[in-house]
Amino acid sequence: MKTALKLQLDEARLMVRAALVKAQDINVLETICITDEGGFPLVMERMDGARVTGPQIAWNKAFTAAGHKRSTHLFNTAPNGPALPGNEAFGIQWSFEGKFAVFVGGFPIVVNGEVVGGVGLSGGNGEQDTACGLAALQALKDALAASGHEVMVQADIKK
Repeated sequence: MKTALKLQLDEARLMVRAALVKAQDINVLETICITDEGGFPLVMERMDGARVTGPQIAWNKAFTAAGHKRSTHLFNTAPNGPALPGNEAFGIQWSFEGKFAVFVGGFPIVVNGEVVGGVGLSGGNGEQDTACGLAALQALKDALAASGHEVMVQADIKK
């Protein structure tokens, strides 16, 4: 048997708070979703005035990042993005009843080399969603540093 790390509710809330602070700093209305390793939401928050479509999109991005263990924008990054026309995973975005997101804003949460969840953001442009996602990952890294856990904080994550 393998002992597995599990993302806890207080850690997910910490990540959302950090993403919200970053969103306020850069003046963008975001929805943030933190999921467990199976892509099921632990925490979701939509800022006042953020788009009503944001919760589903943020969840889709977090679901995809957690489940497929890679940042969602890597699916359609030229030239080798697997979801691009002519590449091996073209059409994957129609998987899971359309829940599979292949655009910027979803990042796996990687602790000690293992994917323990996903963070998805919706509301900004790609650069803004990425900045808020990285803020969430950095907050988790800072919180877990004392316990010796390593958290990956980068935009391009592929596990």
